[in-house]
Amino acid sequence: MQTPASMVMGIVFAPLGLVLVFTAAITPQWREGQARLAMSGPGSMLRSGLRTQGLGIRPGAVEALLLVRSDGLWESCLQMAPPELKHCWPVSGAYQKDPRVRLAQGLTLTSLFLCGTGIVLACIGVRCWKDLPLRGVAATGGLLMVLASLLSVTALSVYTHNLSRLGLQGHSYNRHTQLSLGPAGSLYFGWLGSCLQMLGGVALMFSLKQPKCPTCPACPELPACTCPENNNKANMDIYEVSC
Repeated sequence: MQTPASMVMGIVFAPLGLVLVFTAAITPQWREGQARLAMSGPGSMLRSGLRTQGLGIRPGAVEALLLVRSDGLWESCLQMAPPELKHCWPVSGAYQKDPRVRLAQGLTLTSLFLCGTGIVLACIGVRCWKDLPLRGVAATGGLLMVLASLLSVTALSVYTHNLSRLGLQGHSYNRHTQLSLGPAGSLYFGWLGSCLQMLGGVALMFSLKQPKCPTCPACPELPACTCPENNNKANMDIYEVSC
């Protein structure tokens, strides 16, 4: 069987989209910001805050350091230079309890589950080892992929729209350093993965349409490949075509 192009697109794009969305979900770079901090004077109170996160700085070691803060759905990180130190921890506090973050977490997990289920159904429906695909099963898988894409897009949109306000009310780092947070790499992985999921799902849904076999001019009710006049031709191989 020659697999329809729409099915090929679906079973190629959807897994790529799933991998990208999964990568975005587990990485802590949904938002990121950096600031140069003084280790003396009014900003010295930051040193005690860094020690509470397991990042000890010797007094007088440096006059200023570059702090890079990044947050994801399940993990946050602080990176400093100099020295080159990085520390990550599970999200906690106001950020973890923020309803918009929890909404993004739930939508992302649901999206991953639906897309994975859709890929399984698509593989069963396409079944390249058979002459006839199960077009209804493949189209159902495509529908689940489209729903998964919409859920991940909703999660990304909610997070991006509220990015600079998530869990930062009264946060000491933001108040004393004026840390400006912006979108980071994980968001771009998520957007790209969602688009690929949508393309794969729509392609599989289009494969639901039954193709038409060419008919025999002498016998309109028969496919052209079984036309009686073709049976009299010598040295011709006859192939059975299933649609």
